[in-house]
Amino acid sequence: MRLARIVDEAGKVHHGRPTDEPTTFELLQGSWEKGFLPTGQTVEGRLLAPIVPAAVYAIGLNYHDHAVETGAPIPDYPVLFMKNIRAVTGPGEPIRLPRRLRSDEVDSEAELALVLSRDCLNATRATAFDHLAGFTCANDVSARDWQLRRSGRQWCRAKSFDTFCPLGPWIVTPDELPDPLHLEITGRRNGEIMQQSNTSRMIFDLPSILEFLSADTTLPAGSVILTGTPHGVGMARQPPVWLQPGDTVSVKIEGIGTLTNPVVEAA
Repeated sequence: MRLARIVDEAGKVHHGRPTDEPTTFELLQGSWEKGFLPTGQTVEGRLLAPIVPAAVYAIGLNYHDHAVETGAPIPDYPVLFMKNIRAVTGPGEPIRLPRRLRSDEVDSEAELALVLSRDCLNATRATAFDHLAGFTCANDVSARDWQLRRSGRQWCRAKSFDTFCPLGPWIVTPDELPDPLHLEITGRRNGEIMQQSNTSRMIFDLPSILEFLSADTTLPAGSVILTGTPHGVGMARQPPVWLQPGDTVSVKIEGIGTLTNPVVEAA
């Protein structure tokens, strides 16, 4: 099932699943832990980020070709950082280029994201997917000047500006995505392909990530886990390609859909 979070004209938030009409959704009832069931009722609305996360974890340098293009060694363990949950934004919402702590080197990163339906502690490869509500598209927007030169090489500041974590367009449940380890993933800027790879190119696959992150550490229900970006990021190009006001960026993942966001100046 495709699980969307929507807001109607009166400002009320619902869970629903998409129909053939782009602004019409069938209402769902239930919860992430127990599952959702269709009600047969429909509502007009627009998409929001598919979940308000309890936490946002992210894995860096998790595709072989991306590690090579950045000149970084292949890591021995998953590289973990976190993003502020208030960085999350939804489909169609603008990515705002920071101007108070100015960045002129903002980059886009197409990623597959996992969503947890229940607390996860000491998962094994065999039990990892038992904790999943599903999968969604993510854009790990990054201010490279703050990431590499201004924050002691700590990544949280650079990746936690408001709007720097678009998610969507919806969450696809595991039963509809039987082979998430082999999904085509594409990142575009203004329609041009910047990143194109397959989740099979990950250094640490999805069960390995969940096993590592949950070891002696409870990942709360509702957490979102970004699983790394493939090669082709703007930072690694010659010359570098940075996001500019007026750009449009998108993340497309096989079996899930396309997440698209415009780029604007922060007020």
